Amino acid sequence: MGTGTSNTGDFGARLHALRVNAGISQEELAHAAGVSVRALSNLERGRSRGPQRRTVQALATALGLDVTTALALEQAASLGRPRQSGKPTAAPTSGPVLGHTLTLPRDLRDFTARGPALARLLALAEDPDPAHPAVAVICGQPGLGKTAFAVHAAHTLAPYFPDGQLHLDLRGMAAEPARPQEVLARMLAALGVAEQMVPAGLEDRAGLFRSLAAPRRLLLVLDNAADEGQLRPLLPGAGTSLAIVTSRSSLTALEAVHRVDLALLRREEAVELLSRIVGAERVTREAQAARDLADLCGRLPLALRIAGQRLAARPHESLRKLAAQLDREERRLDTLQAGDLRVRAAFALSYQQLDAPSRLLLRRCALAAGPDVSPETAALLAGIPLRDAGLRLEELCDRGLLQADATAERYRLHDLLKLFAAEQLAAEDDSATQGAALDRTADWMLARATTAALHFDAERHSAPAGDPDAATAPTGRDRARAWLEAERDQWLAALDHAHTAGRHRQVLDAAEAMHWFSDLTQHWQQWTVVFQRGTAAARALDDPREEATQLNYLAWAHSRCAHDPHAALEAADTALAVARACRDQLQTGWALGYGAGALRRLGRTDEAIARLRASAACHRNNPSTPGRLAELTTLNALGETLRAHGRADQALEHHLHSLAICNEGFACRAPHLLALYRAVTLQHLGNDYAALGRWQEAEGPLRSARDTFDETDMPGWSGPAQLELGRVLRHLDRAEEARTSLAAALHTLTEHHHPLQSEAAAELRALDAPHG
Repeated sequence: MGTGTSNTGDFGARLHALRVNAGISQEELAHAAGVSVRALSNLERGRSRGPQRRTVQALATALGLDVTTALALEQAASLGRPRQSGKPTAAPTSGPVLGHTLTLPRDLRDFTARGPALARLLALAEDPDPAHPAVAVICGQPGLGKTAFAVHAAHTLAPYFPDGQLHLDLRGMAAEPARPQEVLARMLAALGVAEQMVPAGLEDRAGLFRSLAAPRRLLLVLDNAADEGQLRPLLPGAGTSLAIVTSRSSLTALEAVHRVDLALLRREEAVELLSRIVGAERVTREAQAARDLADLCGRLPLALRIAGQRLAARPHESLRKLAAQLDREERRLDTLQAGDLRVRAAFALSYQQLDAPSRLLLRRCALAAGPDVSPETAALLAGIPLRDAGLRLEELCDRGLLQADATAERYRLHDLLKLFAAEQLAAEDDSATQGAALDRTADWMLARATTAALHFDAERHSAPAGDPDAATAPTGRDRARAWLEAERDQWLAALDHAHTAGRHRQVLDAAEAMHWFSDLTQHWQQWTVVFQRGTAAARALDDPREEATQLNYLAWAHSRCAHDPHAALEAADTALAVARACRDQLQTGWALGYGAGALRRLGRTDEAIARLRASAACHRNNPSTPGRLAELTTLNALGETLRAHGRADQALEHHLHSLAICNEGFACRAPHLLALYRAVTLQHLGNDYAALGRWQEAEGPLRSARDTFDETDMPGWSGPAQLELGRVLRHLDRAEEARTSLAAALHTLTEHHHPLQSEAAAELRALDAPHG
């Protein structure tokens, strides 16, 4: 909380104002802080002027003060204490620095957030180590407000450094950054060294500075540093001074420093900054527009500052108007400028300092699909070797232009930086060059995605071939799945690119390869797009069997992934017509089955049952692996539909037949797939027993099915199984186990936007009801 009182003045008056502002009595504050009422009264009256730091901290905690206000209270208290070495009011042996030209720039009255970062610097100021003067490095991407924070922190911490505060702009982003010799000359002058007494050489100047700084308690703000070589001569070697360094470079080689991380503002912090700039009443009046502005500015302090300054200068314009202007991506960077404050200019400074290959890599990253990019994708888009791309991506991270993922080797561009990179791309690379980069990347990505997906093909008995780079190809199902999931946005974009380019064979091969993998990731709604592309490619190739197959996959995707039974029925009926025309018995059976699933979801149960019986007849005499798996799918679906229609006893018969087929086994080259079909069958059996009120018999099959789905990382399947098991456990009066299973179901189903999430929530409510 803040009061608007200044950072100097009588401690008692300040404490009294804070207490009154908090609306609590002396007795309440004394009790909360662990001091006597008399002691508190004496403090407020000014009879006790210098309370100990622990007492002030206890009072600040009891009052709920923020870091800045608590520090101001401590500073006021320190003025009344006896002077001691190392405290903010200590008398330096060589006297304070007076009348110099390196004074701090003005602080911003509306500075917002950064409490934890300020607390870290406060800790360094409060507990100095004379043998190792503290150096705090604040680095990060352009626009984070590094300089504003450093200046604000310096003003806040100034009472801890009575010998002076020096601010120097090291011009790290200029074509010629400040030379250490020149900076040291200015620092020595500020410390009282006459011009004729300043040594000529760098080492001598640095040595003299260290000797003068050692007995003093100085606060140095070394702003906009270029690199470690520029900084090292400027740092104190001993004493209790503190150096705050800002840089767009991460300065990774600077030894033994305290790194202070400035992240993007949280949404509520971004809105608070706007409130402080343009006025709380105005922001409250257009709360949603303020939140939209925070998001459109990417929660980047510089962008928010510019938006706020524009609004402050135009008090009659609405926040909604500015949000609408920023919503147009092609104009966003044009709009984010106010006077000499420009987001584009801030980015351009960093971009211009890169060498040509790094500039190329950064702007080509704007062509990547999705929120982040891998080294492989970046290398392909830039047309450079993978090793070179990896090194340059790390360099871009060190310069604050990319953010590295915490666990994976992936890199992200801030939204506004991506717009800037796209502008540079349009300015420096013609359309033919961009097209060649996209072609190269799409061909490589689609080839790898197709090969990776073939690891899941039930008909394959050997490792798939065809990866564009065998040396880096993912081996085994686990690595193939990890790659497909990590690069999902990129290979989907590659599929669209190939579709647009008319590479029908390439598209069809990729869609067919994805069929088995799609079963493991039913929560991906993008499967509808994949199989739409596959259908169009088969049609363009005039291959009716492939067209029927892709249409069946599409019907499955509409039903299972997008939960759209109308679209599923349309695709299944089209598949049925095409399959019958080309006399493909297997695809005819699948089309009947997928159509039945859609009809059931539309409430047309009798039609669904009829289609499922016809589908089972199509598959019954097909001894091939696809035929056996199709029969299992159809029998399970028929039983499920019968159970939903109130005929659980008939459903149980069909599912026991399915289990027998699974237990007998057949020539399936993918044992994991047969195990998955068995788990699905067990899930159905458990639900049959539950529908018949045979709760004890239902638990085992459902638990086994859930475990299999969990082990194979199939949340689209494990969520419903968790729900069904929780329902059974509730009926068995095992409330805590039921609650655990239902809570897990609700989390999984909600995370993947599954329509059963409302049922899981209802089951939890039923469990908590008086007679649950």
